[in-house]
Amino acid sequence: MADKTFPLNAWYAAAWSHEIEHALAARKICGKDLVLYRTEAGEVAALENACWHRLLPLSLGWLKGDNVVCGYHGLEFNANGRCTHMTAQKTINPSAAVQSYPVIERHRLVWVWPGDPAQADPAKMPDFHWNDGTEYVGEGGTYYSLQCDYRLIVDNLMDLTHETYVHAGSIGDENITETPFDVTHTDRTATVTRWMKGIEPPPFWKKNLGKPGLVDRWQIINFQAPSTICGDVGVAPVGTGAPEGDRSQGVHGCFLAAITPETETSCHYFWNFVRTFKTDDEDLTRAINKAHVNPEGTGLYDQDAFVLQEQQKVIDNNPRMPFYNLNIDAGALWARRLIDRMISDESANLAPLPGEAAE
Repeated sequence: MADKTFPLNAWYAAAWSHEIEHALAARKICGKDLVLYRTEAGEVAALENACWHRLLPLSLGWLKGDNVVCGYHGLEFNANGRCTHMTAQKTINPSAAVQSYPVIERHRLVWVWPGDPAQADPAKMPDFHWNDGTEYVGEGGTYYSLQCDYRLIVDNLMDLTHETYVHAGSIGDENITETPFDVTHTDRTATVTRWMKGIEPPPFWKKNLGKPGLVDRWQIINFQAPSTICGDVGVAPVGTGAPEGDRSQGVHGCFLAAITPETETSCHYFWNFVRTFKTDDEDLTRAINKAHVNPEGTGLYDQDAFVLQEQQKVIDNNPRMPFYNLNIDAGALWARRLIDRMISDESANLAPLPGEAAE
């Protein structure tokens, strides 16, 4: 059996808040089939997407108030997964239930805990506050279903030297590959910091800064295990104090990524780009969103999606591990180490199954 690639005891983004209505929505999270819906009171419920009776997906049924009605034989389940009605009998089998999953709705996303419900601690929620639509502005709501291991996206975002090649002509710049960076970490985070001082700004940043001359450019990428990333990026006129903490003369924003394993080789990718400059310019908001994803498939994230899925195809055909690594992979390696530690800790805490000896 292949090594496990994701922990279960974690909060994962399951959907954008606007995606979940008073209707049934199916989604696979960490190999588990879920059905999500919003109750009449506005709360989000997440249930196992398989009827207790004959295992038809509950998402093929319908809602009756806040109860899910199975489309096969009419069994009804409440928002906690308990069966409340059985066809053609008054007595309900006390074991008739489907698993319910802990849910938190925060930062414009619905987060689900697919592991042990008793360990679902709200304090372990990823920090995604940049997406709240208060200080930072961005269109948001973009979702990708990618046919690749979720960790490949983590690798991609923790090593922005790929911008020089994958995103040439927009945010790509030779200075990225030529500038040293620092990597720091805690027991749950890894951060890559790169300052490019006294450089020509790339086209995107030059246009939005609106000032001539050289700039100090920064990329500060923060990973929160197992799969949430915020990239603090921007430019300021050289010598105006940005490296020391004064960004008042510059422009900056954050790219946000909540990445959720679907299976070992597919994932859900919720992303947004938010900014603190020209926050009232709705045309700019739409233009930035289109620059990242568009119908022509030429947006920044379209380009990444193509690379990542092609990479997965080759991995499937040539499953050599580990990858060969370069100095630029230091941030990604720390991120993977933190993921592996979560998986190892989770496996060590599992109680042995009946008949198994504890190791």
